[in-house]
Amino acid sequence: MTITISIFFFLYGIIFGSFFNVVGLRIPKKQSIVSPPSTCSNCKRRLTILDLVPVFSYIFLKGKCRSCGQKIQWIYPVMELSTGILFSIAYLELGFSKELIVALLFISMLVIITVSDLAYMLIPDKILIFFGVLLILSRILSPLNPWWESVVGAFIGFGILLLIAILSKGGMGGGDIKLFFVIGWVLGMIPTLLTLFVAAFIGMIAGFIELKIKNADKKTPVPFGPSIAAASLIVYFYGDIILEWYTNLFI
Repeated sequence: MTITISIFFFLYGIIFGSFFNVVGLRIPKKQSIVSPPSTCSNCKRRLTILDLVPVFSYIFLKGKCRSCGQKIQWIYPVMELSTGILFSIAYLELGFSKELIVALLFISMLVIITVSDLAYMLIPDKILIFFGVLLILSRILSPLNPWWESVVGAFIGFGILLLIAILSKGGMGGGDIKLFFVIGWVLGMIPTLLTLFVAAFIGMIAGFIELKIKNADKKTPVPFGPSIAAASLIVYFYGDIILEWYTNLFI
C-alpha cells in the first residue's frame, strides 16, 4: 500500500513539476501562467497533449520538438522528475500528516525558485511572498518544538545573509536573503545554519563545474538559489542524521 501511494505522489509530483517549470519561467517575465498556451521556442507551434506529458514526452520525442527538431531544454524533464521524486520522498518520510503539507509547499517553492534562478538569475518576490505566507501558516499548524524556533530561525537566516551581502558589497542577491527568511521559518535555528554551510559547499562545487564547462572567468556570476534549494531539502529531510554524524566525529 505504501509503495502504491508513493507512486501516486511521484506521478502527482511530475505533473506539478511541469507546472512549476511554467511558473518559474513566466513569473520573472511578468507573463501569465495560464496563457498563452505553451509553444515551441523555435518554430512557435502550439504544443499538444502528446508534447506535454511530463518526463515521458521528453523521452518519447528524444528531447526534440516534433515539428522542427529543436532540442527541448533539459530543465523541463529534470525539474519534473526531481519534483516527482521529492514528493514521493516527502510521503515516505512523513506519511499523511500536517508536516507533509509543510514539506510539499517547501518543495514546490524551492523547485520554482530553482527554475527561475537558473533561467534568469532571479528569485521573484511574488513566489517568496505567496509561498512564504502559506509556509508561515502551515508551520503554525505543524509547529517546531519549541514553537519559537521558527521565529529565531527566520531572523537568523535573514540576518546572516544580509550581513554577508553588506560585507561582500552586493555579493549576495536580495532574493537569496529573503529566501533564507522563509527557510529559517520552516527549519528553525540550527538547521538553518547547517543549510547555509551545506549550500556554500554545494555552491562551491557547482560553481567550479559550471565555470569549467563554460570556460568562464572566475568573476562570472553563478546562481546560488539552486544550491540553497538543494541544501534546504537535504537538511529538511536528513539534517538530524548529518548533525549526529558530525557530533560523533568529536566523541
